[in-house]
Parts: sequence; C-alpha cells; structure tokens
Amino acid sequence: MSQEIRVVHGQPTDEELAAVLMVITAQAAAANLASKRSQLRPEWNAAHRGVRKSFEHGAGTWRRSALPHPY
Repeated sequence: MSQEIRVVHGQPTDEELAAVLMVITAQAAAANLASKRSQLRPEWNAAHRGVRKSFEHGAGTWRRSALPHPY
C-alpha cells in the first residue's frame, strides 16, 4: 500500500512528518481491525453449539430418548 503525501503549506521537520505518518498509520490500522471485528461469526463455530442439554435420569428415560423431543 503505497500512497503519496504532499506538504502544501509550511515546512515541517522530519520529526513532525514522522509523527503525522504514525497517526495516519495507526488510524488506518484501527479502521482495518474494526472492519474485521464487525464480520459475522460463522454459525458452525458459534459458542452455543458446544453446549447441550444434560441427559434425563430416572425410570423410562431410555425409552423416551427415542421419541421426538419438543425442543
């Protein structure tokens, strides 16, 4: 990414130009990071996929496990 920057007024020192370029670079990096964070997370990788309901305990649960669940 090569861009040209021109000074149109005044005579900045090398240190002043370096400071301005660092600010511009930092803002561009922050904008790039914000755009990456705003992308949606894929559904297959969603956190709720790793959590499941616990097994039921008690008489008849083995038989009921083959029936369709209401959830």
